[in-house]
Amino acid sequence: MKANEKILAGIKQTLETGDKITVDLREASALTGSGSGVGGQTFFDDVFAAFRYANPFRLGARQIKTPNMSDVQFVAKTGNAANSTNPWGYSFTPDSGSPNINTSIWQLPTRVITAQMPIRTAVLSDVNGLEKELIQDLIMEFAQLEGASMGLNNDQAGSTTTSTGGTNGLRGLNSYPGAAGASSAFGTSGTAITNGRHTIATVGHAAGALEHETLVDIANALPGQYWSSPTTAWMMHPSAIVALRNYVHGGINQASYAFVETGGNDAGSLLHVFGWPVIPNPYLDPIGTTGAKSVYLADWSKFLTIADVEEMTVQAMEQTAPGFVTMFAEKRMVSTVRDPFAGVRSIQT
Repeated sequence: MKANEKILAGIKQTLETGDKITVDLREASALTGSGSGVGGQTFFDDVFAAFRYANPFRLGARQIKTPNMSDVQFVAKTGNAANSTNPWGYSFTPDSGSPNINTSIWQLPTRVITAQMPIRTAVLSDVNGLEKELIQDLIMEFAQLEGASMGLNNDQAGSTTTSTGGTNGLRGLNSYPGAAGASSAFGTSGTAITNGRHTIATVGHAAGALEHETLVDIANALPGQYWSSPTTAWMMHPSAIVALRNYVHGGINQASYAFVETGGNDAGSLLHVFGWPVIPNPYLDPIGTTGAKSVYLADWSKFLTIADVEEMTVQAMEQTAPGFVTMFAEKRMVSTVRDPFAGVRSIQT
């Protein structure tokens, strides 16, 4: 039976019985041979999306869930309760710490990432697994966007490029103060957006001179109490990893031995340095420009905190346009350096 005959028969049947009728328009063909349109119709394979680089900061950072709040406040105890000059014995002297105990606070507003996807309803019916794949890829896209903002955005000033958020984005690690030679320090205390901009200990290196000695200086600047933490790791821009594997010192390519770990060359493509894992992170500055911050060494669970608002909204809205469904997604979050003493970075001078 031809397709038009099947449709007419279905219409006749539903008029007679009032039932919902499904008309099967699949073709049965005895044709042999190959080629487009020969012997059948088009089959849609399951849809897929190209793999995205998710947010590597989440591999070690402290992650918390917050209720549906507009702001998140962080509080740090600073100073000492004990008098380090002479803490022994039973004598009691109030407020005699060295320095005296205090607290530092800072508050950040939650930031929102949104996406809108208009989709033809006919495509949703034709392409296998499209709706599920769109949601999965959107989650990865959000991870990509948050990673870039978490690493590179400056929340203190607007920008002609708003891809990382500007004043509406997260407080990027590379925007925290700290020139070459700087030591770690808490930022100013208060609830303004300018508070809590901590100084991060920073080691300088000349252009084209990111080398083994630079990493030694970075490791030396990280306080010893953070060395044995399971979340202590390097994060490096891929261009920094390449530069380190190719670096030349005194006219000799020293990459062949400088990164050999005790017990054999298990450094691979710089998988470990000084026993700490190396995590490639494209959301840092690439090597090559003055001021580039391309390498971090940190106890990430103490250094960086990511606060996610508990609810992530994904909603399909129909009738936005004839024949289309619009999917709307929204995610809110905050990120901050929590303990500035738990991380060290490089900077190109």
